[in-house]
Amino acid sequence: MARAVSKRRTVAGGGVAVEVAPDRLVGWVNRFGVRNEGLLSVTSGGDTVTLIGGDGTVAVLAVPFGPMAADGREPLEALLDHLARIGCLGIVLVRGGAHSVGVARAGLVLSSSTDRAHLQGRTAAGGWSQQRFARRRENQRSASYDSAAATTARILTPIAASLHGLVLGGDRRGLTDVLADPRLAALRGLPARMFADIAEPRRSVLEEIAARSLSVEITVRGPQ
Repeated sequence: MARAVSKRRTVAGGGVAVEVAPDRLVGWVNRFGVRNEGLLSVTSGGDTVTLIGGDGTVAVLAVPFGPMAADGREPLEALLDHLARIGCLGIVLVRGGAHSVGVARAGLVLSSSTDRAHLQGRTAAGGWSQQRFARRRENQRSASYDSAAATTARILTPIAASLHGLVLGGDRRGLTDVLADPRLAALRGLPARMFADIAEPRRSVLEEIAARSLSVEITVRGPQ
């Protein structure tokens, strides 16, 4: 399994969120216990696993493509088993007139298509000229979204029934427009996760997102 790229960010209300690859998850939990005076409790809610350290520090693990089935097992064991059972995922990346669509399994890209359409740059001119450029840019943007939807339909729709979820990345408005296309009706209802922090979609970016697709986002907050 490919390792996810290490990502860390601050979260609203205090605390940090980190992404941890499945093969590093047990080590991360062990280190959490060492840093925070042991583990007071480990509980599962189906879509999350919550750790509470002995000093009151809380770590919430978001279950990718949940909910997971606990079946009476220890929550971390259930989460690792859930991740191991996730099969093929569809990836759709859209940003600034570019798109990259692919199929991934175990963090590796199996097939993909990437394309970029011309998108008119902004102009500082005013009046009628500015309006004309704005209309042209909007038409080009709409055409690029249609192209992204067509590519998504070609690659993902035929295998929609076998997909375990969707991995989305880039511009939220663009993704909303693309996924609203009637050709993609078969993909609706699939569990999804979003990565907004991507550069312009390229094959290398698609590979990075595939590697991150099964990573577990953990939000850590200090004692309240």
